[in-house]
Amino acid sequence: MQVAMAEEAYRSPAAQISVTRNGEADMSHEEVFQRDVPHNINSGSITSHFQSSPENYAMNEGVVQVGPYTGALTEQQTAGAVVLADDIKSPAIEKLELMRKWSINTYKCTKQILSEKLGRGSRTVDLELEAQIEVLRDNKRKYEHVIKLAQTLCTQLAQMLQTQRQLGDAFADLSLKTPELHEEFGYNAETQKLLAKNGETLLGAINFFISSVKTLVDKTIEDTLVNIKQYEAARIEYDAYRTDLEELNLGPRDANTLPKIEQSQQHFQIHREKYEKMRIDVSVKLKFLEENKVKVLHNQLILFHNAIAAYFAGNQQQLEQTLKQFHIKLKLPGGETPSWLEEH
Repeated sequence: MQVAMAEEAYRSPAAQISVTRNGEADMSHEEVFQRDVPHNINSGSITSHFQSSPENYAMNEGVVQVGPYTGALTEQQTAGAVVLADDIKSPAIEKLELMRKWSINTYKCTKQILSEKLGRGSRTVDLELEAQIEVLRDNKRKYEHVIKLAQTLCTQLAQMLQTQRQLGDAFADLSLKTPELHEEFGYNAETQKLLAKNGETLLGAINFFISSVKTLVDKTIEDTLVNIKQYEAARIEYDAYRTDLEELNLGPRDANTLPKIEQSQQHFQIHREKYEKMRIDVSVKLKFLEENKVKVLHNQLILFHNAIAAYFAGNQQQLEQTLKQFHIKLKLPGGETPSWLEEH
């Protein structure tokens, strides 16, 4: 009789246990079961009591069947882990990871730039290289000013040539209509036409000078400045991760901070190597640029000087010889090319 009562007391709460759609037991009924069982009876004594009789063993099996099936759940969780592993390899997850790394890098670099501008952060400086970069930027501004002035000179010279041609035509017309001053008007007409012709030769030489210097500034020097900008960006990244590593080293060293310090050390080493490589590349680029710049400007300055001197000296042969020396050909009348020059 006592066994039957105990069996009924044990079975009733278990029979009331409900199962959710996920296969898990409703915890509210579990609390009811724990409340109904006397507190002075522990789980160990109940288990040993019922295992001593076959009837209770059968009843215990019924209780176990009511609970959630953990084997299927374990397999389901294992299968879920495999799906997550596949998702990590998907392009969407990779893009998110790249975005996360980019955001962290941008934040660190922005913080470093603000710290430098506010005078709170330190920056790595190569004094010799920084001086060369500053000289290059200053020279670029001066070369652009020379190009602008030379273009203004070409515009004014072209206007003067137009006036000389019109004046030569006017003198030639008056030479035909004024017999008593035919020779005087004729001399002046020929002089103005000769000056206009020499002016076109000078204009071609100046345009060639502008084109060569503009190529040097807009392509050669600009290409070097692009590398310099990349070098400066690498320097900021290097200083940002260096500062981050220094801050971590000043903090406590425990199980939580040591992995962060090790990871920061790896990032610091990567950006340090990148910075050193960019610094060497820029140094070599500046050296080659200086050699090329001297060679180009040497030839173009000689051309400019000889052409101007020959024009104002009235030496037509010397002016034409200067153009042949630098392989400059004037535009033929009715030519398809819009420029004055054709370089061999």
